[in-house]
Amino acid sequence: MIRFEHVTKRYADGTTAVDDLSFEVAEGELVTLVGPSGCGKTTTMKMVNRLIEPTDGRIFLDGEDIATVDPVELRRRIGYVIQQVGLFPHKTVLDNTATVPHLLGWQRKKARARAAELLDLVGLDPSVYGDRYPDQLSGGQRQRVGVARALAADPPVLLMDEPFGAVDPVVRERLQNEFLRLQSQVRKTVLFVTHDIEEAVRLGDRIAVYGEGRIEQFDPPAAVLGSPATPYVADFVGADRGLKRLSVTSIEPGDLEQPPVVHLDDTVGRAAARLAAEGARWAVVLDDAEHLHGWVSADALTGAGTARGPRKGEATVRDHARHMDAWLPVGASLKQAFSTMLQHDAGWIAVLDGADADHFLGVLTPARLHEALRRSTAADAVGAARGEVRVETVADV
Repeated sequence: MIRFEHVTKRYADGTTAVDDLSFEVAEGELVTLVGPSGCGKTTTMKMVNRLIEPTDGRIFLDGEDIATVDPVELRRRIGYVIQQVGLFPHKTVLDNTATVPHLLGWQRKKARARAAELLDLVGLDPSVYGDRYPDQLSGGQRQRVGVARALAADPPVLLMDEPFGAVDPVVRERLQNEFLRLQSQVRKTVLFVTHDIEEAVRLGDRIAVYGEGRIEQFDPPAAVLGSPATPYVADFVGADRGLKRLSVTSIEPGDLEQPPVVHLDDTVGRAAARLAAEGARWAVVLDDAEHLHGWVSADALTGAGTARGPRKGEATVRDHARHMDAWLPVGASLKQAFSTMLQHDAGWIAVLDGADADHFLGVLTPARLHEALRRSTAADAVGAARGEVRVETVADV
């Protein structure tokens, strides 16, 4: 755990970089510090490993006042990742990754084995990349090595200063995804500095929004986007914060509609009767294992009548069903859902569950997506679970 108690950093010229800062970061929590240049976020982070000393106040790491710890010893207990990576150009990838274990006196064999393990964890095969030098890697690969090096000695705390800011947007998104996967496995206590509110929202368990040396708001991403604490925060997160909120609101089973369901081997007549009974224009089609196959329209079934299909006997749904590629697992974000609808020009998407995302739960429509977003906002406002909140819909009017 990291705890700041009334911490201030004031320079000799009178500039106050950080003013009376008090907050806590729980064990295993990823907190993003976000704000414009010069707001104090990087100063805050550098005071944790004593690259910058506070003027007033105290900082605790796992209950220990860091002012009582030798700075060199302290830094070897904290992982540190920066934008320009800082790899040693004369060392191989494996030796770069093993830097801190070597400094801690680990035996060479143990240090290199740990380095190989971490390279594999960040998606770099040590047998392929271990003997290469930094200038033989892409920017994204160098950044992965930087993360692996920071984790090599298994530090409880990780400090990350705009680590993905120097790579192109495509690589940046990939690195963000990989880091979230990695964090789900290692569960480090992380302070992550960024100037990008979208990155802060995507990565942080909580966000500290900085303004002129002070934290203007310290809340989960959904709360920052849904209920900005001050006009400054509202301006910083942007007028499109409703769209940004899509990325931090997940699909829940209660958001879904339950359309008619038919099976591949159902006869056309039986399936058509099912749709007619429910007044539906289409149905979801499942296979014999209850896995999603696709969908079929009432028009296709009506036009087919009881004509014989390609196989002997009465035509079945299999003969007229269309495959469905517009689907997502439950728990995916509403942003992913909206993007999938646009990508496939679909008026709804299927939502699946299970270890292999193969169990059909229901469908998400644009109207249900909008309702889910509104319920999420309302739930945050009253501190309730989304399923406990009801919002007025068009059907209620």
